[in-house]
Amino acid sequence: MPAPVSPPVTARARARAELTRDIKRLALQQLADQGAGALSLRAVARELGMVSSGLYRYFASRDELLTALIVDAYGDLAATIGATTAEVAPGRFRARWIAACHALRGWARREPHRFALIYGSAIPGYRAPADTIAPATAVMTALAGIVDDAARTGALTDVNGEAVDGELAAQLDGVARVLGEHIPAPVLATLAGAFGQLVGMVNLELAGHFVGGFEPADALFGRTVRQMASGLGLQDVDEPERAGPGSRGGPNGGTAAMMSS
Repeated sequence: MPAPVSPPVTARARARAELTRDIKRLALQQLADQGAGALSLRAVARELGMVSSGLYRYFASRDELLTALIVDAYGDLAATIGATTAEVAPGRFRARWIAACHALRGWARREPHRFALIYGSAIPGYRAPADTIAPATAVMTALAGIVDDAARTGALTDVNGEAVDGELAAQLDGVARVLGEHIPAPVLATLAGAFGQLVGMVNLELAGHFVGGFEPADALFGRTVRQMASGLGLQDVDEPERAGPGSRGGPNGGTAAMMSS
């Protein structure tokens, strides 16, 4: 059966897509200059030389524009992590984790205002809609997939983790259905804590809190992510078991428990 032919893109559709990109570009420049709380559709419209009412045909409100920027940022970060880890041999789980963490930090340093948009302080008056849940968790899934692959192939070493029960055990059961059904509950709890530490360290660095002590923070960050890998039981193996249909090496889903915006 021949593949379906996509309808041609009209000039109007191309013009709309181009203007949408321009709106987002100028909005990101506002974020970089003034912060997310100061984002103004009217100011963006002025920069484009159009009336503000015209801009509302593209984004109905400031919050809708913010949501689009947030979704884009999560997607770009997850794609960056996925592309980086894809260059590492599948069985080198420890190396993949370390590469993923450095990819996250590298993206944040290149795009500090976008990292702040998704992992910084809450934006006054903005409440993230459900549309941001899957993109938000794609980043966590890109990291969790490494641990899940190691566990699935029997390459996750035993670590002396504190047992989990009660409320945390119930929460982990729900999270595991999305992030990695092969990851033991204690390791999954460690993974969630490691993600928080990872984001926290990058935020501290971007906010200048390491100046005068750990500047540059390369060595400290490198040591920390290596310790994370050890705490998760990740190791490098030469010939891992062939990946099955459930293998995940990149972003492909998420859970509301890990959402942050």
